[in-house]
Formats: sequence, C-alpha cells, structure tokens
Amino acid sequence: MRQIVIGLLGAGTVGSGVVRILEDNKELERRLGAKVVLKRILVREPLRERTVAIPSEILTTRAEDVLDDPDIRVVVELIGGVDPARAYTLAALRAGKHVVTANKALMAIHGREMFAEAARQGVAINFEASVGGGIPILRSLREGLASDRIEQITGIVNGTCNYILDAMTRTGARYDDALRQAQAAGFAEADPTLDVGGGDAAQKLCLLALLGFGERVDPYAIPTEGITRVRAFDIAAAKRFGFVIKSLAMATRTDLGPVLRVVSAFVPQTSVLAGVHGSYNAVLVESRALGRSLYYGRGAGMMPTAMAVVSDIIELCRNVFTHDVVRPPPQAFANVEDVTPQPMAEMSHENYLCVHVKNVPGVLGRVAGCLGDHGVSVRQVRQELPTPGGAVEMIIMTEAASDARVDAALGTIDRFEDVIEPTHRFRVVDPDPLESP
Repeated sequence: MRQIVIGLLGAGTVGSGVVRILEDNKELERRLGAKVVLKRILVREPLRERTVAIPSEILTTRAEDVLDDPDIRVVVELIGGVDPARAYTLAALRAGKHVVTANKALMAIHGREMFAEAARQGVAINFEASVGGGIPILRSLREGLASDRIEQITGIVNGTCNYILDAMTRTGARYDDALRQAQAAGFAEADPTLDVGGGDAAQKLCLLALLGFGERVDPYAIPTEGITRVRAFDIAAAKRFGFVIKSLAMATRTDLGPVLRVVSAFVPQTSVLAGVHGSYNAVLVESRALGRSLYYGRGAGMMPTAMAVVSDIIELCRNVFTHDVVRPPPQAFANVEDVTPQPMAEMSHENYLCVHVKNVPGVLGRVAGCLGDHGVSVRQVRQELPTPGGAVEMIIMTEAASDARVDAALGTIDRFEDVIEPTHRFRVVDPDPLESP
C-alpha cells in the first residue's frame, strides 16, 4: 500500500488529538487508498505524561529531525503563537514540504509570507483548523461558495467569550466568576487576554475576510472590543429588552472597501446566533446567490480541532497521490491585495446606552438633549433607582444612528460633571432579520 510520511511540530492538546485520530481511524486508509505514517513529533518534554500513548522513539526535541527528514512530505505545525512557529513553518516550506497548521496568529499576521514561500516551492499550506475548530467554514468559503459573492460574515468565533457570556446569561454570574468557571472547565487560559480582549477573534476575522472577500487585512487595524466591561446588570437589561449579549466578529463588504469589527453586541433572542451556547462557534454568511447560510459546531477542543487538522492532511495526501494542483494555488493568496478596513463611523445601529450619573435634578434632560444635538434619537429611557449615595443607571435605547454621531455624543456626555464613569454602550445587531415574503 502507498504511504505518505508526516511529522508533527507539537504534541499538546490538539497534537495529541491528531495522533489519536490517526491511530484509531482506520477508515482513513480506505478513503485515501494509502497509509499515513507519523514518523516524528517535536516536543519540549519527551518524558511528560500525555493523554494519548506516543512511542518514545518518534519523539524528538530537535526541530531539524522533522524539518530536514527527506522522508517527511507533510509537516503539521501545532505549536501555536508566532515564534518559533514562523521560522519552523518557513523552513518546512523551503524544504519543499507541504504544511498543515491550526495557527490563526501565524496566518493572520504572516500569511502573505507563508503563501509566497509555498508558491515559490510549489507546495501547499492548509489552515482549516485555524478558524472555528471543527467547523469547515474556511473550506466552505474557499470551495462551496467559490462561485458566489460574499456580502457579509458574522461569527461567534471565540469559544471562551461565548462560554463566559452564556454563563452570565444563564446564571446571572458576574464576569469575574464566569471567567473562573471557564478556566476551571478548560475553556479559558490562565492569561485569557487574547480571548476576552477580542484579539483572537480579530485574527480569525482576517482569515474569514481573506477567504470570503479575497482581501488581506492587518488584524491590528480591526476595531476590537472585548467582553471585560460586560456586567451582570447589562446582561439582565438585555434580557428585559428581548436581547442577549454576544461577542461577534463581523465583516461587511461595501463599495469603499470592507468594514471589519469585533464587538460585544445586543442580539435579538430570536436570532439564530442567540442560541449558540457554551463554547460552540457559529458563522453566518450572507452571499448574493445562496443568501443566508449557517456553519455551526464545536469551535475548540482536542478532537474537533484535530479533526480539522486531519482533514487538511487527507486533502494534501490526495493531491500528492494524484499529482493534482492544490486548490486554490498558494500564489492566489500570496497575490491578494492588502487593504485597510474602512472605519465604522458611517455604520448605523440602534444602541443600548447605560449612562452612570449622580442622582441630581435635570441630568436626564441634559443627557437626552446632548444625544439630540448630535442627531441621535432616543427611543426608550429607563432609570434604575440608586442605592443610598449611589449612582443612577440611566438606560437609553436609541434609534439607528451612525457610529460617528453616537461616539461624538458620548464623548461629550462622559465629560459631564454629573457623569461618574464612562458610559456602557452596546450596538444592537440583528444578524438574521426576517426576510420579506
């Protein structure tokens, strides 16, 4: 039987899952008509106890044992982060090896460099597992929707944020308590900054825009809001008004260019994305011919992510055995135009505002008047009575207004003498409004 030899860089959670799938799923050999042989695995600690049994003789602490082995045709990079993953991946490509990676940071920040090197060497770099775990969203954008024009992508793509917000919604927990629950359950890192600050979602959004719009965006150029300011009070207020709070990665095609953003938003309880619970991910795609399509599943974890990695390995093996041209060729991504995302200033949303003011006469009128002066119409106002000596939580739901108008109004309001802390603001987003009959 024909065989293809692969090497792994990293045997952590996902790497161990890849080993398990390759060992347990003999169906792979039937589908490929060939055997996948795992020859070498780069690890930092060969004696460390792992969740899957790995023969000690294939473990190494020397990257060159994987990168310089002429028998290894496919290198699977599962180290994560940018360094040394970038150097190892480039070395593998330069050695004429195909690469599979789950590294969204590497591909979002250094994707052009990776694709260019792959094109020069005539090899492929596959990265399905970098977005959405086991959800085949990148493959769907690349292949299933290749003939369509993508207009908008809206996704829950960070399982940590979704787990925390869902826990706050279901139990009324405070943010800090929900974060500790997520860490105890293994859904949040000891340092969760990249996740809860929105940076992880921004990196993934870059890759969704690359596949969906054919445009490359720097993740650091994307307006990004985290979830750290979401309070149990805001969660409860959202519920009263018929919403849930979700962390959304959104990309919209416009005539002037793409508008990308990561925001914590009020989503109607009737929305399909409102029903995404726990650590699950979901991506809603709006395209011209197909219309609305949803991609849903486990967005993280050992086996879902490992499954996506092994699927990429299978695709590469098929191409190697049939001498097929990798689809799309690496140069297609190497030559993608770099664009600066358009500002959110002219994007229009309804808004939830919670203005924190002293309990003094006339303050409501001053706040409402300032909004009106900036062209922001008030649809509904509700005041929470303060505790003795406390602040009034003034909740305002606005009509649709541009971000520029709302930002300008809040810039003035938050400087009022009677306002005691910055206003909590959430945009109201309806990812899937009912279509006209």
